[in-house]
Amino acid sequence: MLYGVKDLRIEDVEVPEVESGEVLVRVKAATTCGTDLKILQRGYVEKVIKLPTVFGHEWAGEVVEVSEGLDWPKKRMRVRAGNSAPCLHCAMCQKGKYNLCENMIWLWGAYAEYIKVPARMVLVNMQEIPQHVSYQEAAITEPLACVLHGAEEAGVKLGDTVTIIGAGPIGLLHLLTAKKKGAGKTISIDLVEERLNVARKLGADETINAGKENVVEKVRRLTSGYGADVVIEAIGLPATWEQALKLVRKGGTVLEFGGCPPGTEIKVDTELLHYGEVTVRGAFHATPLHFKKALNLIASRTIDVRPLVTRKMTLEEIKEAFEILSTTKSEIKIAITP
Repeated sequence: MLYGVKDLRIEDVEVPEVESGEVLVRVKAATTCGTDLKILQRGYVEKVIKLPTVFGHEWAGEVVEVSEGLDWPKKRMRVRAGNSAPCLHCAMCQKGKYNLCENMIWLWGAYAEYIKVPARMVLVNMQEIPQHVSYQEAAITEPLACVLHGAEEAGVKLGDTVTIIGAGPIGLLHLLTAKKKGAGKTISIDLVEERLNVARKLGADETINAGKENVVEKVRRLTSGYGADVVIEAIGLPATWEQALKLVRKGGTVLEFGGCPPGTEIKVDTELLHYGEVTVRGAFHATPLHFKKALNLIASRTIDVRPLVTRKMTLEEIKEAFEILSTTKSEIKIAITP
């Protein structure tokens, strides 16, 4: 199991005991995520996760124990569960903003042999995995769900030019989603050529290496001087949040998707918003419906997530896995197998 900030430990702990409505799952695969790396490097929003703790939140596995009186799921069923479950009763839930639930429960602890799924999560955010879908694919349901929510907020339409800042796992999932929503041209931006190579393989029409080219000039040139219809920031830095605003056309939309460090701010040109009628949106997390849609898209291979897993490692190698993630950006996702 993994604890602490910049303090990676594998420790033996007791197997969790299930209580009413809960389910115990043997983790078969857990993928790494940029959020996990942020937790290690700078902590995270305390309301979501309090440190030290076991973490890891993209996972899939096999049910090994079901509490008495629970009819579903069944033992030996292949399942995955979201890392959140809304209350369905608060003011935000009543408005349909389930991702902003004021009483959200969160589930972390996927970097372990077993994970206990809370009763509310079993009810509202657990799905059975089709037999033809691997555990690794199913584990990527969580980030894809978040991307689907973001794509809805961005309003990508048929024929749109979509520029995506960042070609990591989230940026690539945004690329795949934009393509499926009918984007006419997709432009991927990153500093690492290996990631841009992956973006090209996944269908990016144009790629820009931000370390070698003037990003603003190149995007303008690729859009006949107008800028992109939709710009998606998928890194989470104030500098790239501001850069996104320089790449959008009049009347376009900027989706600030990547989470920046707490307390950071950006400057916005008021003329851009007023005279340019640019829409700036944020997007956080996902709803249970997005999780269900994401798994369906993965199962149908409408969105093929298999190329995103670039390395497989064991739980005993978790420290090495995160050292790799923190020192190189060429890895997209590492699948951890307990």
